[in-house]
Amino acid sequence: MKKLINAVDNVVREQLQGMAIAHPDLVKVQIDPHYVVRADAPVKGKVALVSGGGSGHEPMHGGFVGMGMLDGACPGEVFTSPTPDQMYECAKAVDGGAGVLFIVKNYTGDVLNFETAAELAHADGIKVQSILIDDDVAVKDSLYTAGRRGVGTTVLAEKIVGAAAEAGYNLTQCADLCRKVNSYGRSMGMALTSCTVPAAGKPTFTLGDNEMEIGIGIHGEPGQRRMEMKTADEITEMMALEIITDKTYTRTAREWDNDQGAWVDVELVDEPLKAGDQVIAFVNSMGGTPVSELYAIYRKLAEVCQSHGITIARNLIGPYITSLEMQGCSITLLKADEEILRFWDAPVKTPGLRWGV
Repeated sequence: MKKLINAVDNVVREQLQGMAIAHPDLVKVQIDPHYVVRADAPVKGKVALVSGGGSGHEPMHGGFVGMGMLDGACPGEVFTSPTPDQMYECAKAVDGGAGVLFIVKNYTGDVLNFETAAELAHADGIKVQSILIDDDVAVKDSLYTAGRRGVGTTVLAEKIVGAAAEAGYNLTQCADLCRKVNSYGRSMGMALTSCTVPAAGKPTFTLGDNEMEIGIGIHGEPGQRRMEMKTADEITEMMALEIITDKTYTRTAREWDNDQGAWVDVELVDEPLKAGDQVIAFVNSMGGTPVSELYAIYRKLAEVCQSHGITIARNLIGPYITSLEMQGCSITLLKADEEILRFWDAPVKTPGLRWGV
């Protein structure tokens, strides 16, 4: 294992300390329990957005804390869910009186711990809502999940809903928009290599010199299938078609009801993409793939979308939800209406994403 670290036990702490030193105008970092909040938190009268998950996916989530995106982020140890006390303390630190929206990727540990944090926050008189992101079309019921995994749409939801909160949306409106973004987003990823978790000291899995894995998760979970290497165009078409031809997806999600002070089951239905739709196209590096190769992927993705009557209205290309040093990429297509595009275009200023300011 070759990594720029000092001691395995201090990896996350030292990275957070470095972020605090690098961006004092944007974020404040709390140690023990670990969480990151925007420098001006709490913002009075504004709905606060909080997300989190295991470290190793940077810049998600701490890199997306700031104006127009998240108010707080809770980093766990590498590929390990943050704890309920991190989420609870972070929620208290960012609540400006308008409530807190938890944006939760669908991984079992994240879901359970955010549920506990929501109950603790509610007991403290904080209005709270929790929306699940489950956009990965590759597999269902993976090693870390019940249902589809939460991946690339998470970044887009944090940006879009963050802008809506900045514009004055209330907690119910933010939750409704986040739910819509999740229902409109679909993603799929692939890997050319594994990655190495510092605590493990060895690759999570092994791929042969001429092998790739299609449909992997952001923790290196197995995908749909392992196959011989293909060209960039073949890989792109394979993933894009899985997303575009994905069928209606129906499932039950648990969401917090502030009036009842209890969890309720909500039936959700994601409709497939169709000709005539416009989308935000997100081509993401898993950490070890250079941006130059991502542009080759985007070139073919634009061609495939056009051939299916889908118009790319906006794009995001780069390493935004990574898996340490894994070589590979993911594609996310988010159906975009006027509301989504308005908030996508709105100003944002975070360590990992900024425009319009």
